[in-house]
Amino acid sequence: MKVFVDRDLCYGSAECAHRVPAVFEFVDGFGVVRPGREETGEDPGVLEAAEKCPSQAIGITGAPGSAPDRP
Repeated sequence: MKVFVDRDLCYGSAECAHRVPAVFEFVDGFGVVRPGREETGEDPGVLEAAEKCPSQAIGITGAPGSAPDRP
C-alpha cells in the first residue's frame, strides 16, 4: 500500500499525525507523509487515517478494496 497527502486539499487538522505518527507528521501547517514511509504495508491505522481525514486529502494506492486512486 502506498500513501500520499494532497497538499491542495489538506488544511492541517493533523488528524493523520495523531492517528499514525510513524507515517504522518505535521509540517508547515500541513500533514505530510514522513520520508521513507510512503510504502506502509497493510497498516490498518493508515486506512483509518484516510477514512477519517476531514479534508479527504489522504490518498492510498494498492489497498485491498480501496476506491480508485486520485490523480
